[in-house]
Amino acid sequence: MYAVVDIAGKQFKVEKDQYLYTPRLDAKVGDSVTFDKVLLIDTDGAVKVGTPTIAGATISGKVLEHVKDGKVIIFKKKRRKGYAVKNGHRQQFTKVQIESI
Repeated sequence: MYAVVDIAGKQFKVEKDQYLYTPRLDAKVGDSVTFDKVLLIDTDGAVKVGTPTIAGATISGKVLEHVKDGKVIIFKKKRRKGYAVKNGHRQQFTKVQIESI
């Protein structure tokens, strides 16, 4: 059994007891979260597709921790002009364990 869910504008294929890194959520560590934008559910070959979402379907999960991704370096340069800019960015994620579909 799996489902396709929309979390913060991104689509994820989830199964029970799966760990998932989503964009940072406004929830504390240990809190339970529910996602109600379920786009598709597959139960042993019986596929149910929403238009655009499935009414009444929810996915619950538990927030395990908040983490950061690896650093991405942004370097801009224009030759012969003396222009060089170096910036870095670390995306923040939330690690969620799917408890039920």
